[in-house]
Amino acid sequence: MSNTRIERDSMGELHVPEQALYGAQTQRAVDNFPISHQRMPAQFIRALILAKAAAAKANVELKQLSESQGKAIVDAAQGLLEGDYMQHFPVDIFQTGSGTSSNMNANEVIATLASRLLGEPVNPNDHVNCGQSSNDIIPTAIHVSAALGLHEQLLPALVHLVQVIERKAAEVHPFIKTGRTHLMDAMPVRMSQVLEGWAQQLKANIGHLQDLLPSLQSLAQGGTAVGTGINAHPQFAAGFSRQLSNLTQVQFTPGKNLFALIGSQDTAVVASGQLKAIAVTLMKIANDLRWMNSGPLAGLGEIELEGLQPGSSIMPGKVNPVIPEATAMVAAQVIGNDTTITVAGQSGNFELNVMLPIIAQNLLSSIELLANSSRLLADKAIASFKVNEPKLKQALSRNPILVTALNPIIGYQKAAEIAKTAYKQGRPVIDVALEHTDLSRSQLEILLDPEKLTAGGV
Repeated sequence: MSNTRIERDSMGELHVPEQALYGAQTQRAVDNFPISHQRMPAQFIRALILAKAAAAKANVELKQLSESQGKAIVDAAQGLLEGDYMQHFPVDIFQTGSGTSSNMNANEVIATLASRLLGEPVNPNDHVNCGQSSNDIIPTAIHVSAALGLHEQLLPALVHLVQVIERKAAEVHPFIKTGRTHLMDAMPVRMSQVLEGWAQQLKANIGHLQDLLPSLQSLAQGGTAVGTGINAHPQFAAGFSRQLSNLTQVQFTPGKNLFALIGSQDTAVVASGQLKAIAVTLMKIANDLRWMNSGPLAGLGEIELEGLQPGSSIMPGKVNPVIPEATAMVAAQVIGNDTTITVAGQSGNFELNVMLPIIAQNLLSSIELLANSSRLLADKAIASFKVNEPKLKQALSRNPILVTALNPIIGYQKAAEIAKTAYKQGRPVIDVALEHTDLSRSQLEILLDPEKLTAGGV
């Protein structure tokens, strides 16, 4: 075969692309798993490379590697992260369930680069993988990549979304709209109260994510093959977490029980469940925006979302709520990702979970999708929508449910009769109430004032 070289591993020889930094085990995985043609997520590979650098630093401290070997490994890892490192990681997501293929991919690439830097051989297994097993480094990389994704992507995006919603709430506070329950007319609410409800949902989700971080930042590293720590220095776990914390500026700690962190992926399952809850919140917000924007003539037409692109290939002038629609699709995908992670989390058979790659893929996909869609929802939908005040007032003046405010004075039954008459005749409820009660117009104007009826939720 042209443009290849011969590489060897414990199973024999095979051809590897001549310029590839990886070796035989990576090539076997490429040959064995032509399934999805999707690589492991870049965030996961980044975390794996960082973990290799942290391991090398810890092993030098513990005299398990020479200073020159450790420095070459660290420099190789840092060089990878500064470039287009994903070109060197071709292994499919659907691979061996422990992620061994991805671990050896990293070991081989870093060993090749470190050998060039050092001028002598650096071994993928004996040096780059020193004190490690795929069974602890892959669960560690899942936790590290998810924790970094929350710190760097999702939490800042959610905070931004909350800030935009709260600014918009202050802007639209003067506007009062018809509330709706069961999609039917209900008591009036301020537009700001609607948005403040969204903000509070998101704040609760942010709090739940922050509560999860200590568990995600607790690592399996040091457990090696089954949790006993075989072939790792007794102080390796502590040294590794300290070095990784220095590299990432995020505080990582050794897990309290390494058997649990290798044999299960319960923390990932819990994290995914919280991501699903955020997806549900975003779906609610997106659908509220779509309903309020519906029309402009035959729908509610309470707000006008920013027009971003033509909405139809056949109907000229049509503009659709594209950002809320995209957000709703993200929510659906995240909910699906959670189902996959739930099933995968059940595959902790004895001392190892064997669906680690798909857990990593779906968890990191959910984090990225939610982060990106949250920013778009904030900046291209919520920040820029306009309120259609005439439409709000028109609907509010004819809302028969306003008669609810008269219940304490005239009773539920009488109020129901007034509401039905107002609806049937298409008249303002105040006019019908004037005919069917002893209350004066001035009294009714006070009792049925929509602004006063929203005060209970302020």
